[in-house]
Amino acid sequence: MALCCKKTIATSIASACVLVMSGCTLIPGGHFEGITSGDKTTSLEQELSKVNIQLIDSNLINQQKRLQDKAQNTLSQGLDLSSYEYRLGVGDVITVGVWDHPELTIPAAVQRTAEFDGFRVQADGTITYAYAPKVQAAGKTVVEIREQLVKRLGRVIEDPQIDVKVVGFKSQKAYVTGEVRKPGVYPITETPLTLIDAISQAGGLSERADWKTVTFTRGEHKESIKLDDFYASGDISQNRLLQHGDVIHVSRNDKRNVYVMGDVTKVGTVEVKRYGLSLAEALSEVGGINERSANANGIFVLRKRNFETDGVIADVYQLRANNIAALVFAEQFELEPQDIVYVTSAPIARWNKVISLLLPSLSTVDALQDIDNQ
Repeated sequence: MALCCKKTIATSIASACVLVMSGCTLIPGGHFEGITSGDKTTSLEQELSKVNIQLIDSNLINQQKRLQDKAQNTLSQGLDLSSYEYRLGVGDVITVGVWDHPELTIPAAVQRTAEFDGFRVQADGTITYAYAPKVQAAGKTVVEIREQLVKRLGRVIEDPQIDVKVVGFKSQKAYVTGEVRKPGVYPITETPLTLIDAISQAGGLSERADWKTVTFTRGEHKESIKLDDFYASGDISQNRLLQHGDVIHVSRNDKRNVYVMGDVTKVGTVEVKRYGLSLAEALSEVGGINERSANANGIFVLRKRNFETDGVIADVYQLRANNIAALVFAEQFELEPQDIVYVTSAPIARWNKVISLLLPSLSTVDALQDIDNQ
């Protein structure tokens, strides 16, 4: 019942936001006609000075493509795993075999595993073997342990041929949490385990996963991994070699929506799919614009910016959809999560005023999202 009420409140706020904005809309370089003079005009000019306004045309589309191509052409080098070696830790289990000396090799009994009969690294980091007590194992590779055993057993056996294997990887683990099909604890073994490998072992991303980024935590350091850059562009620099205690968290895709408002057939939200969402697709999902009353030149996309770092409140993109070319631009213009698409029915003289009414809605979207998540 509580969840239902919260969603009802969210819907009511969204509807109120649409009603408040329904009569007004901006045009790049437009005048402030139809607005009272004095403080209101000054206030509007101040608001517009903090907004980056661009037309959705061939220049903007080409600019977006150049940025995408540049990102793909500057992919960093991937992981070098050629020198990877597993180092044992407390709790790991090894087996030791000595050629031509079966009395020194403990065979696995029937219905028992090699791990059960093997030598476990003790709390002090050592193992004890025949003629070789307290061999340091924690922090050592299999090759280094073998060299120690050869040196110790060489005192009683001529030229011992020793084989050492890890049969129980118990000391080191990585964690995959959140929106994967099989969240859990995954051991780090003699085979290098990368971030991409761990997500794959966890069954891959669930339907509710945010595939765009995942949170990678190592100790006190947190990092946002651009997972989509790996899957979509093959950016192997986004991969990480996992160590003991690393945590990979995949969040839900709650904020991967675009909000379509104004003079459209049906106001609502449209999910940004894994392979993107164009402006044309978003408008189609809500039944298109209202052909009788909507202004074809008044289709806007609002994209929130960080004013403290960018000096800009928002980017506003305008589509003049009164010709065939504009339809092509709408198909090529890629939306981003949390964008607001707004279609106006207001006359041209009042388009500048839309900024003063639409900008607060950027914060409203965040508020609605928080309500839905509670």
